[in-house]
Amino acid sequence: MISKAMRLARVGSGSELVAALLMALGFPCIMLAAILPNLWFFAGAAAVTYLADRYLHHCGSYLINRLTAIRAGLSIRFLVRQLLLILLLSRMGYGEEPLFYVTVACLLAFYGLQAPQSAIVTLIRLRRKLPVATRNVDLERVRIPDAPSLLLMNRPAEKMLHLDVFAVAGVLIAAETGKDVVAYVGLGLTLVLALLYLLLLLPYIRPKRLVGPADEVLDAVDTWLREYKPTVVLYFSGSKDSAYQANMWLETMAQVEGRPMILLRERNILPQLAETSVPVLCVPGGVHLMNLDLSSVRVALYAANVGKNIHLLRVPTMKHVFIGHGDSDKIASVNPYSKVYDEVWTAGRAGRDRYALADVGVRDEDIVEVGRPQLATIQSWSGTQRNPIPTVLYAPTWEGWDDNPGNTSLLLAGENIVRRLLEAERPVRLLYKPHPFTGTRSARAKEVHQRITAMIEQAAAARATDPRWAEQTAAGRGERAEARAEMARIEARLAELAAGGARIARDEAELSRDSLADPAREAETARLKNEWNAAAWRSQGWWEHRVITGAQMRLYDCFNESDAMVSDISSVVSDFIASGKPYAVTDSAELGEEEFRRQNTAVRAAVILSNSAAELDELLAAVTDPASDALADARLELKQYLLGPDEPTSIVQFNTAVKALAARSEARNAGVKKSLSEPVSG
Repeated sequence: MISKAMRLARVGSGSELVAALLMALGFPCIMLAAILPNLWFFAGAAAVTYLADRYLHHCGSYLINRLTAIRAGLSIRFLVRQLLLILLLSRMGYGEEPLFYVTVACLLAFYGLQAPQSAIVTLIRLRRKLPVATRNVDLERVRIPDAPSLLLMNRPAEKMLHLDVFAVAGVLIAAETGKDVVAYVGLGLTLVLALLYLLLLLPYIRPKRLVGPADEVLDAVDTWLREYKPTVVLYFSGSKDSAYQANMWLETMAQVEGRPMILLRERNILPQLAETSVPVLCVPGGVHLMNLDLSSVRVALYAANVGKNIHLLRVPTMKHVFIGHGDSDKIASVNPYSKVYDEVWTAGRAGRDRYALADVGVRDEDIVEVGRPQLATIQSWSGTQRNPIPTVLYAPTWEGWDDNPGNTSLLLAGENIVRRLLEAERPVRLLYKPHPFTGTRSARAKEVHQRITAMIEQAAAARATDPRWAEQTAAGRGERAEARAEMARIEARLAELAAGGARIARDEAELSRDSLADPAREAETARLKNEWNAAAWRSQGWWEHRVITGAQMRLYDCFNESDAMVSDISSVVSDFIASGKPYAVTDSAELGEEEFRRQNTAVRAAVILSNSAAELDELLAAVTDPASDALADARLELKQYLLGPDEPTSIVQFNTAVKALAARSEARNAGVKKSLSEPVSG
């Protein structure tokens, strides 16, 4: 199933828009039905608004927030519907009947119950929000009782308000049949359920059921810090979508010599963090961070240049290092902000030369070459393609924060690249893996991405019915079915491991309390994820085109599966060079081949594509005929220049750099302590 997630996303957004339109039209219809009056018209329109409202909340649609912004929020919608129900009763002649007054009184009582329910939910959430959320940190000193059931706390306002459906249905049936008792039963059921909801929440506001105060949590974290004495910290701040920048360093941090720790600044990053046994602290508040006992830390590593870095950079007892989240010729790789760090670590000589050419204030003696530890899983090219037809990976970067045409090939060349690969004279298998940020800033980039996805899906569907591939399709059907069954088995086991590791905790406080390091579970999880990835590739044929999104199908697995790659100026290119395979880079800004090579180190051994992508034949020839691969030696030379030597290994180089900088930090602190202890001469 190629890009099933993408298809569902497009269908989902369209259905959400339809639901919003139905709800927007439904309320005028309810008002018209109440004025006429027409009971059946009222009931039908009300049912539509209920169902549309429920669907939009179930989808978590952003349209819900838009309605709130235009004063059509959740509680307003339900209140308006209830007021129109009362208007309907009045217009039907029930204005002086007991049914009318009982309905008004019960709806007012129901409205009155919503305030304490909302207040209790808010209180529980506030008192269960820790000032410092954690993973793999023992918080036994802090009182963290079990959280309320998700049934009570997940979308509580929506659940409470929807209880009025019994009252509305009862009143409408009574108005139609003349049996007031049906209305009284419906109204009573609404009130009883609302009161029951309230009573179920009340036990959780008792002092024993609430998390200890913030000071108690902070004291416990400080006590843990004094006992653990972290020496190396990976510091990260960013949006939820940027969590991959921290995740790429987790395995390296687990191999760092010393006592590593991960320090995050945003709560929404924590759920996105991959499995790790390294202790994790998430400290959203700058004041809380500044007051934590980090006196044992000697080296702080920064994966991104962001404003919140200043909150740790101010600490003089540790040395600060920019390690980045990739190694490329992008302007971001030579950000002038980098000069605030004590050192900048690059993969190879190329990173050092970039800073020298950029002249942004980073001194050569402050640059250390440490290799790229993350690339250990990338397999070296054997010189021959893996399957009967070559597999080409198209992995464009995103559109960036401005409209520079050199940011991404997607806008000007993407469709040409995909079309030429799909229509190549000799069959090619295409893997398309866009950057996670693609389309987040530019609507045009999103549209192009969707068109490319549609092109690949259409080509995949056509290939599935092409007689030329019928034999392979039939022959591999059993193996692919076995692979899908294996994926399901692995997913079930991973769910069990997640449950055992409290990864499905009901709230952040429970997660912090229960998510303690379990090396055996972590090792099994890592093994199973590798097996899942292998099975995922086996679940489809070597001839099937594929759109790959999300984090499960990992980029480096795509490298290993492919025979060549097309990309842009980004760290993806530098990383792919570790494989030694042929690659192409698009000159989207149309600098010309000579100038493009001069400005971008990583393309020195690449096939340079124009926006027409006419040069793709050269790339395909290098894959299918090694004698045509004129750039093979250049790639080997460039690999060492960009990524450093193969020996010693990158992790050894990394650890050597950590130890050397930690020693400098110790020497600095000892010198300061000595100078402070010496008497001041008068």
